Amino acid sequence: MTRAEHEAYRARVRGCLLGGAIGDALGGPVEFTDGQAIVAAHPDRVRTFVAGGPGWPAGTITDDTQMTLFTVEGLIRAGVRTDRGIGFTVAVVHHAYDRWLDTQLLPGPSGQRDGWLQGEQWLYVRRAPGNTCLSALTTARSGGDKISQFGAQADNDSKGCGGVMRVAPFGLLPKMSTEWAFQSAAEAAGYTHGHVTGKLASGALAAIINELNQGADLTTALDKTQALLATQRGHEETSTALAKARELAAGDLGRGPVTVELLGGGWIAEEALAIGVYCALAYPEPDEFLDALALAVTHSGDSDSTGAICGNLLGALHGETALPAALVFGVEGRGAILQLADDFVLEFTQNNQLHGDYGPQTGWTERYPGW
Repeated sequence: MTRAEHEAYRARVRGCLLGGAIGDALGGPVEFTDGQAIVAAHPDRVRTFVAGGPGWPAGTITDDTQMTLFTVEGLIRAGVRTDRGIGFTVAVVHHAYDRWLDTQLLPGPSGQRDGWLQGEQWLYVRRAPGNTCLSALTTARSGGDKISQFGAQADNDSKGCGGVMRVAPFGLLPKMSTEWAFQSAAEAAGYTHGHVTGKLASGALAAIINELNQGADLTTALDKTQALLATQRGHEETSTALAKARELAAGDLGRGPVTVELLGGGWIAEEALAIGVYCALAYPEPDEFLDALALAVTHSGDSDSTGAICGNLLGALHGETALPAALVFGVEGRGAILQLADDFVLEFTQNNQLHGDYGPQTGWTERYPGW
C-alpha cells in the first residue's frame, strides 16, 4: 500500500467499526418499541442517544457491538496464528466468541483467559444477547476449550440476525477476495446460526463491505455481491430481500419508517441486511450519515441490529470523518473500539514488524495469542 492507500484503509476500518457501534447504540433503547410510538416520541426520528432504562445510559452499545469486537479480535489472532505456517483459520473466531460468552455468564474476567479484550470489565454485562448465540456457543463449549474443538457449524435451523450483525470485519481484511470474505463470514455466522439464509445474508454483508473497502461505490458493491450470492445454493430469500431493498430505494414511496417496515422487522438475517442496505441507499452521501442511521433505527423491529449494519456499510464507504461527531463522542467503548480498529490495521498491513516466522513470543502475541 502507498501511504495514501494505507490512510484510506485505516479510515474505512475505523469508520466501519465505529459506525456500526453508533448505529447499535442509537437503536438499542428503542428495540422492541412500536414504530408509531418511536415517531411520537421522536418526530425527527431517533437522531441522538437516549437512555434505555436503569443501567442503560445513553450511548450504550449492545451485544451486536460486543460480538463484532470479538470478531475483530479473533481475526487478528487468526492472523498471528499464520506464523505457524498453517494458513488463516476462520475457526479462531469461534474461539473468540467463546470468550464473548464469558462476558455474558461471569461477573468479570476469570483470570483463566489470555489476550486483552476479555479483560475489559465494561464488556461483562448482558445487553439483550440473542438466545441462539448463547445456546449454540454453550453447546460448542461443552466440547472443550482447545482450538481443535471449534469450527463446527451450529446444529439448529435459526436464521436470526445474530450472525449478520457481527461479521462486517470479514469484509475489512485487505488482499482477501470478495469470494473469501463471503464464504468466511458465512462460515462464522454458521457457528451459531445453522439456517442457510442466516449464513448467506452474513456472507453478503461481508462481501458488500469488501467491495466498498476496495473503493467500489455502493451500487457496484451490491451488483457484485448479488451476482456472487446468486451462485449459492439456497440464496433465494437473501437475494429477494436485497432486490426489494434496492427497488424501494429507487422508488417513490418516500424514505420513512413505513417504507422500512415493508422489508420486515429485521429480526431475521435477510430482513436485517435488507433494512441496513435500504437505509444506506436512501441516504448515501457522507453528510447524510445521521439521516441514514436515524431511518435505520426508527421502526418496529430489531433497531440496534439494523442500525449497526447500516453504520457498518456507510462507515466502510465514507470512512471515519463522515461519522456524526456528537455520536462519536458519546458512544460507549470508543477507546476500545478504535484501539481494536487500529490494531486490526497494524496486523494486516505491518505484521512483519510485530511478530515473526513461527511465532516467537512478543508483546503483540501476548496481546493477541495465535489461537
